[in-house]
Parts: sequence; structure tokens; C-alpha cells
Amino acid sequence: MRLLIDERELVWDEAWDITVATFGYTNHTLLPEALETWPLELLAESLPRHLQLIYEINHRFLDEVRARFPGDGNRLRRMSIIGEDGDKNVRMAHLATVGSHAINGVAALHSELLKASVLKDFYEMWPERFSNKTNGVTPRRFLGLANPGLRTLLDRTVGDGWLTDMGRLRGLEPFVDDPSFRQQWRDVKRGNKARLAAYVHSAAGVELNPDWLFDIQVKRIHEYKRQHLNVLHIIALYHRLKKNPGLSIPQRAFIFGGKAAPGYFMAKRIIKLINAVGETVNADPEINRFLKVVFVPNYNVQNAHMVYPAADLSEQISTAGKEASGTGNMKFMINGALTIGTLDGCERRDTRRGGGRELLPVRPDCA
Repeated sequence: MRLLIDERELVWDEAWDITVATFGYTNHTLLPEALETWPLELLAESLPRHLQLIYEINHRFLDEVRARFPGDGNRLRRMSIIGEDGDKNVRMAHLATVGSHAINGVAALHSELLKASVLKDFYEMWPERFSNKTNGVTPRRFLGLANPGLRTLLDRTVGDGWLTDMGRLRGLEPFVDDPSFRQQWRDVKRGNKARLAAYVHSAAGVELNPDWLFDIQVKRIHEYKRQHLNVLHIIALYHRLKKNPGLSIPQRAFIFGGKAAPGYFMAKRIIKLINAVGETVNADPEINRFLKVVFVPNYNVQNAHMVYPAADLSEQISTAGKEASGTGNMKFMINGALTIGTLDGCERRDTRRGGGRELLPVRPDCA
């Protein structure tokens, strides 16, 4: 709007029509604490012209709401782009919704919940703008590029067409009990683990043994994703070993990665907790024979290419009903990791009943 009005000198209505026709809004979370709000003071200081435009957008939008739902003051308060509970702020999800011609969630269940909860008022006003776009990942990047060893093995076993038609991976089923294939699979996995171990040592200073179980949880740091629950498991194992030094458990490296939103205090405390527990575990000679803990710094797509192929166990333990889609689970799964998780995060069209297609929830390792 600023570019079209201030620099291209369009009138408001023409600029607004172009803006709404240009933008679509994909919502990724239903949780209020994860939906961005920006303090008015910050915007007034940093982007005063943008704030003027936001005020005008909100004024015109609320006039439209009044015309559609006369006398409904509570609805006006709920739908306003400016939030006035406590310190005034800009509700960025509301601004994105008002300024878009299309709004979607990222899984069938999530899109329905979006219409029934977080954006219910907006759905009642503009039902035609809402749809679902199921999230996903591309095997070309997260297997083909990230895991060349496995790609070569699959090409050699079932042909190279699987990369764009993953149904062809059913061709692996006759090789499940083949000793040669299984050894090649293990060799690829161990090579990937050695590659990640070398990176972890250089980036975090922690030595990992590629022969150990690699138990990995990488995703945004958030209470509902429950990295802290994983840490509590580590603490429980630590105390179990301390009380019973003769106890033998599988040797396991717990690997975490992810970023916290700048203003999310609790998420930053969770990162601190992971690192503090790691320092204790890794420095204890009675424990570090069985357990290691590492937080991979600056987690991004580049080092994710090393993380996903190295995983033996994929942690997908979000509180049930809180994960909108979850694509990390798919990246782990296509690289051969075992998923441990809650029934949450994604759906697929799975079967026919009564002649129609019915959405059925499946495990978090669906893709």
C-alpha cells in the first residue's frame, strides 16, 4: 500500500484492490502465543508511515464489519487489527487476513479448526476466501540432495523414477529380508551419522559416536512441541543410571536444534535448559558412557541436510491437537528414521466409504 500510494500515486481504492488481489495468507498455527503482535510504540517509532496506513486499513475494515454486523460491538473488538487488551498492538494475523484474497491452513483438520476458532469471525464474514492447502516437503531436496548415499542405493534397487513417484518405493518390500541390502542400508546410515558427528564436534564441541542411537528433535522451540518433555526423559535416564551404576541401557545421543522467537521468553529458557542438562550429562564420566546431549547451534536448512539423514529416532511429541501440519516428521521419515510421536499434525485422503473420499487422521509420519 505504501509503494502504490506514496510512490506510484494510486488512489486508495485502486491500491487496495491490487494489494488484496496480490496476497494470500497461509496460517501455520492456532496458538495465540505464536501469532505475532507488534507493539504500537515500536511501529510508531520505526515505521510511522506504515502505522498510518494500518490505522486507515483498520478504519475502513471496521466500517465494513459494522455494515455487515450492525450493533455487534464485541465482534468489532475481536476483529480489529489493533488489539487493545493491555498494551495496544497490531495483530499481524488479522492484518494478513484482511489484506489477502485467500486464506488457508496447512492440513485439513487445521484448516477446519482455523475457521472454527482463531479466524472464526473472518470466516463468517468472508467464507469464500478460506480453503485448505495441505503442507508437504519435496523428496528432491530432503532425500535426493540431503542423502546421496541413500539415493544411490534406492536408484540401484528400484530405479530412479521413485524421486518423483514415491509409490515406487514399494519396490523395496522384496528386499526387506535381503542381507546384502540391509547391510548397504546400515552402511549408508552410519556414514550419515559420522558426517553429522563431525559437524556437531566442529560446531558444538561435543564428540558423538556414530554407532550410538541418534535420537533427534529439531523444530521451532515451543512449549506445545514439548522439547522440555524430551529433556525430562533425559533427566529421568540420568537419575536412573546414577542410582543404579550397573544398569545397562542403549547408548544414545540426544540431538536438539531449532530457534526461538525473539520475544518468546519461555522458549529461550528451554534452550538454556537443554544446554545446561547437556553440560551436566556430557561432563559426567559415569553417564557419558551411555548418554550424550547436544544442541546444534544456528539450525537451518543447510545443516538440516546433515541432520535428517543421520536420525535413527524422530521425536514428534507435540501436544495432541496443537501441531498444525508438521513437515519435519516427513523429512525424517523419508530418510528412514523411526517416528515416535503423538497422533497429530497431518491427514491424508485414505479410503472410500459410501462412494466418497473421507479424511482419515494418520500417524505423524504421513507424507
